[in-house]
Amino acid sequence: MEEKSNGKEKDRLFCFIFGREENKRWTLSLYNAVNGTCHSNPDDIEIMTMEDVIYMGMKNDVSFMIGSEISLYEHQSSYNPNMPVRQLMYLGRQYDKYIKRTKQNRYGSKQMSLPIPRLAVFYNGKDDKKDCILRLSDSFPPDEDSSKSDVEVRVHMYNIRPQYKSNLLTDCRALSEYSWFVEEIRKNCEKMDGETAVDKAIKEMPENFEIKEFLVEHQSEVKNMCLTEYDEAETMQMFKEEGREEGREEGREEGREEGREEGREEGREEGREEGREEGREDDIVGMLRRGKTVEEIVDFCGYPYDQVKKVEEELLATVN
Repeated sequence: MEEKSNGKEKDRLFCFIFGREENKRWTLSLYNAVNGTCHSNPDDIEIMTMEDVIYMGMKNDVSFMIGSEISLYEHQSSYNPNMPVRQLMYLGRQYDKYIKRTKQNRYGSKQMSLPIPRLAVFYNGKDDKKDCILRLSDSFPPDEDSSKSDVEVRVHMYNIRPQYKSNLLTDCRALSEYSWFVEEIRKNCEKMDGETAVDKAIKEMPENFEIKEFLVEHQSEVKNMCLTEYDEAETMQMFKEEGREEGREEGREEGREEGREEGREEGREEGREEGREEGREDDIVGMLRRGKTVEEIVDFCGYPYDQVKKVEEELLATVN
């Protein structure tokens, strides 16, 4: 019997599996795999995910505390090199909540006590990306000495697709099964519609998979989440390709209108930039018309919140 939707379809499947109180044993297993630890009591986990709270246009996937550490975990199906700044913003919000909850005085003379942050991204997109460390300093101007910065943020990115054979998949059974499930849906989508693809993946999941009973119990919600994520990923890839082509064409047109080589080069560059900007706004309009919220677009695409909000306001003005 499929469970009826309870209105939480906008959660990500990763968060649905690893960010719920009832699944803290899987959260603990993932933490142990990431950190090489052997904690055994799921009750040591304190889930701190910012439920239904959008902070600066972004929603965190899974946050939790264990001992003196706070872990911020994100799942990404599209590569995003800006995760360090996003995680830094998430962490600031979490510290703010923690300071208030523990009644500490950030303005006092007494040294506050804060949990140690552990930041990770679990990537399973189609681009060939190996495990790496993303750094905030990667965003600094390339011609500047980043060692001058008083702030650095490191985010460990792990590729969890089965073919990359990450040690995490060996050490965390639930993550391995999640990875298998997503991969099966992708394969099925090449031959059938999305709903059938998800149902088939759940049905053909081995009976000894730990997460199968949970997925079957919440099959309606799981299906909605998977379809939303798959649709977003495919749409974003299409938008990016179209935007790049439009930018190149605009650049060619501008370049042809200039008589001098310098003018042509400047025209091409300006054209590309204008094409990218116009393409981005068209993408935003398209997603808004398809029912996506400003926060969802910012979270998935990484577009500036102010720009997406402005496009939304302009679109509403034309409707009214």
